[in-house]
Amino acid sequence: MSQFIAEMLGTMILIILGDGVVANVVLSKTKGQNSGWIVITTGWALAVAIPAFIFGNTSGAHFNPAVTIGLAVIGKFPWNHVLIYLVAQLLGAFLGAVIVWIYYRPHFKETEDKDAKLAVFCTQPAIRDMSSNFISEFIGTFILVFCILGISNTKMVDGLSPIVVGGIIWAEGLNLGGTTGYAINPVRDLGPRIAHYILPIYGKGSSDWRYAWIPVIAPICGGVVGAVIYKLIF
Repeated sequence: MSQFIAEMLGTMILIILGDGVVANVVLSKTKGQNSGWIVITTGWALAVAIPAFIFGNTSGAHFNPAVTIGLAVIGKFPWNHVLIYLVAQLLGAFLGAVIVWIYYRPHFKETEDKDAKLAVFCTQPAIRDMSSNFISEFIGTFILVFCILGISNTKMVDGLSPIVVGGIIWAEGLNLGGTTGYAINPVRDLGPRIAHYILPIYGKGSSDWRYAWIPVIAPICGGVVGAVIYKLIF
């Protein structure tokens, strides 16, 4: 139960901070409106690092099915815990997105751009090309999982690992985020997308379910391959 709660709360905090920075940048009449991609990528890096500090010793701070499944495939995580983690992560992501909507509700009303409202919750490709979008998310998550496993090969002082993981997320956003918005996490996209679909968001548009499978399936595939390649090398 403690691991379930840790993964749920950790993922919820991740989404509150991550989707929150997007809302701050793209919604109308916020203090951070139009502050740009650097702000978004920095916010997301911190959104991952902060709950990792809090819950790392309790659940391992996965907060991402691609990480959970990838670790299970290579024998670094028990399969009988996978479903528990996935449910906790999805629930946390959904709740986090609901809280972001409540927090920024007046600004959603002031925003006319339906795509901007959707962008607060989930990813959209800069150029819609399903095969290229899939490859982007696959490679991005491959790098994420491979690097998370790889940093364990360097001895670190206690408490440094979450900062390094945050750095990986920051690098992903700065270097690889321009194509699809670097979901690299199935529940980071799916949980908030469900919230967008359900919530009575003023003037919202489509939740874009035709695209939704890519930021779910591609990260899982990329994470598994990243973990397997790491295992083969090390």
